[in-house]
Amino acid sequence: MNQTEIINIFTKRTLGLTFVLSAAAFAFGQEKAGISGTIVNKSNQPVPYASVTFSNKANKLFSDATLTDEKGQYKLDLTPGNYDITIEAIDYKKSLINKQISAAGNIGALSIEAEKSATNVKTHDIEGIVLTAPTTKPYKVELDKRTYDPSQDIVSKGGNLQDVLQNVPSVEVDTDGTVSMRGSSNVKFLINGKPSALLGISEGSNALQSIPADQIERIEVITNPSSKFEASGTSGILNIILKKSKKVGFNGSVVGTLGYQPKTNLNANLSWRKNKLTWFLNGGGGYSESTTTSRNSNINYDQNKKFQLLRSDQETKNKNYFKNYNATVGLVYDLDDKNSFNLSGTVRTFDGETDGTINYNFLYNNPDFPNTYTLRTSDGNNNNLAFQGDFGWDHKFNDKGHNLSVSLSLQRNRSNNYTDIYQESNFITDLDTSGNIIGITPKINYELSNNSQYSLTKSVIGKIDYELPIGENAKLEAGYRIDRNDNFYDNTANRALGLNIPFTPLGNFTNVTNYDEMFNAFYLQFRSKIGNLGYQLGLRDELSNVKVDYRNLEGSKPINENKTYNNLFPSVFLSYDLGKDNQFLLNYSRRIDRPRSFFLVPYFSITDNQNIFLGNVNLNPSYVDSFEFGYSISKKKYTLNPTLFYRKTTGDDKTVAYQDDERTNVYFTTPVNLGTNEQYGLDFNGTADVFPWLKLMGNVSLFGYKTTGLYTYNTIDVTGASITRERPYDGSGFSTRARLNATFKVDKTFSFQLQGFYRGPQNTASQDRKAMYALNMGASKTIWKGDGTIAFNMQDIFNTRSMRSTNYLATGVRDSYMQWQPRQFSVSLTYRFKQGEKVEQPKKKKDINANDTGGDEQSPM
Repeated sequence: MNQTEIINIFTKRTLGLTFVLSAAAFAFGQEKAGISGTIVNKSNQPVPYASVTFSNKANKLFSDATLTDEKGQYKLDLTPGNYDITIEAIDYKKSLINKQISAAGNIGALSIEAEKSATNVKTHDIEGIVLTAPTTKPYKVELDKRTYDPSQDIVSKGGNLQDVLQNVPSVEVDTDGTVSMRGSSNVKFLINGKPSALLGISEGSNALQSIPADQIERIEVITNPSSKFEASGTSGILNIILKKSKKVGFNGSVVGTLGYQPKTNLNANLSWRKNKLTWFLNGGGGYSESTTTSRNSNINYDQNKKFQLLRSDQETKNKNYFKNYNATVGLVYDLDDKNSFNLSGTVRTFDGETDGTINYNFLYNNPDFPNTYTLRTSDGNNNNLAFQGDFGWDHKFNDKGHNLSVSLSLQRNRSNNYTDIYQESNFITDLDTSGNIIGITPKINYELSNNSQYSLTKSVIGKIDYELPIGENAKLEAGYRIDRNDNFYDNTANRALGLNIPFTPLGNFTNVTNYDEMFNAFYLQFRSKIGNLGYQLGLRDELSNVKVDYRNLEGSKPINENKTYNNLFPSVFLSYDLGKDNQFLLNYSRRIDRPRSFFLVPYFSITDNQNIFLGNVNLNPSYVDSFEFGYSISKKKYTLNPTLFYRKTTGDDKTVAYQDDERTNVYFTTPVNLGTNEQYGLDFNGTADVFPWLKLMGNVSLFGYKTTGLYTYNTIDVTGASITRERPYDGSGFSTRARLNATFKVDKTFSFQLQGFYRGPQNTASQDRKAMYALNMGASKTIWKGDGTIAFNMQDIFNTRSMRSTNYLATGVRDSYMQWQPRQFSVSLTYRFKQGEKVEQPKKKKDINANDTGGDEQSPM
């Protein structure tokens, strides 16, 4: 069965199932009665935001819960029957009332009695009901991570993961989809605590665009990961937690989106819970288009950089067409009170087509060389098919947090790209017997080429995590993880120097690479609290083995590398409580940056024969020591989180540009281990409920950087002599990032949002990056008595989101411009069907353990 058949079957069956289950939801709704009521105190005054739980005495599956609004009123749908009604509210005594629900209507006012004084007793979970509700704070600081809740992000509604990340504090998304944190792009992505086939091989913009925003429950921003997390990703980890409903009965939502540039999406989140079994289905697909524009202007000088030899201008325009589909089906089975099993499978497909044109104009400062042009057009397509299967077992030794968790993930990702290229030029370069350019003959000539790239990745990830509480405040954690990744790359390139001429292989670009990784990791972590001081100490040991087997058709010596690393990665986290939700945080960790597999493949693509990327098989890992000192305060109407940070990277890898023949206009870029990089700065995050109708969330990053190093390369200079050049890479400077998100609440059902973004200029020894800014907006309206939401958003209102830079090369200067996506807008419609919203009782004041990381059920090792 080929991929097209899989897509067609998936599209028909998944979308069909969506509508069948939607119809089932309406059938369930017909069996219920809509009831309403009011919660009041003994003075007959309404009690806002009280938790009202209806426990069906005959069948717990019919139980439900809700919160009262600011007027003490509530509404929900219930199956007729006899119910115990539990009412809880801050500073009120818990109340229990029995009532028979027989028909729809208002059941009147229910009264609760106030406490004589507020207590610090932790409220208890209501037995048999799982309670969840969106927090009023979209951003929360914990001991070893920051958590972002995208449910209140109007700008990204109907969008994808890339859109959501543009609103996450401390995270930046470049115009080409590159994600960075505090100015560094070495970010590690996880899905539910582990690498995922959903992100494919590259973790690039195409992968980010394949995950719908409505499937994301929260994003954990881990700028300084503890020893429990894998050590890769020197600038931090982004852990994407996808939704898994725990509500009783049948629940779900369907989201449809239309937009321009042309964009259509339909996604569904469905779940069913009965007795010990829960199953869920998340999936959908869509189609989108984008236009990418880039321009380069190069000026080449003589050796003394006083005389201009050549100016070349290049403009590239690509029209991209994308189709993507994904589905995750899974189940959770609670064998008993102590054992739970989960099983899930994921399939993801991605298809893209690209029509591209590149125009080159060459202006020689030589009367013997006429001005010339080259027109290069390309037609490419790529498809990606990924599968993932996950199995897990969770065992509770007791109810005090003594747990054992075992998981296994099997992943397979196949990518196939093919490009046809047609090139027309109006000249032929004349060379002497030594290869020197002696003239240019005007003559129309043609060149045809094609480039195919096939890659296959197979991964096995196994984890064991163990948690042992010690006393009231201490916990010991330990675990083991094994990663096995087998990567296969098969690249082919052919060229014909004229029409009706047979193709001949391009030897360097026709190659095969096997890249295999094996990681074994062990960690031990202990956390406790002494008075107001909380601490967490951890140590991780990772044994890495990397094998690279590369050979090409050129006949050059094959590359066969086998590298082994054994490294220790300590982490220390300290916190000091000044009061409730008011604390200082100090932490340290050591991390590693392993080269991406395709960074090691010497010749990978020849889509643009004037700008060629070369991998470096000798690229080694980089290591970073990271320190943070922060303060966090969270009050009812505002949160503040300033953090000072310092990172020092040794063996830092950078991408550098050079010419292997300075008589041509061909530029190569390649990653190299340069030397040392230091970054320091202030990361400031905050939220504020300025007025009942205005909420602000902002992030400002001020950071300095200093890179020192040296790289060498061989080239042929303008005289035809072969020389070795050395270039220092000494760069330092200061840059800024800023984002402000303002949400305006017009009424209970309508809100709109403005999001401003600014990235300051950034300079190094070889590149000056210009400032970039953009403004986005979104609006959201609740309809159908809360069961529906219609949203509108516009990205880059003023069409200013583009990247501009000047690169200083050994032989000249290059000015670059790139816009990945022009202004776009979309409209989305969400419909929710459910047996009742399960919400969380607002907590009374309680003594928070400073070491509590939020009770995350994921095991991120």
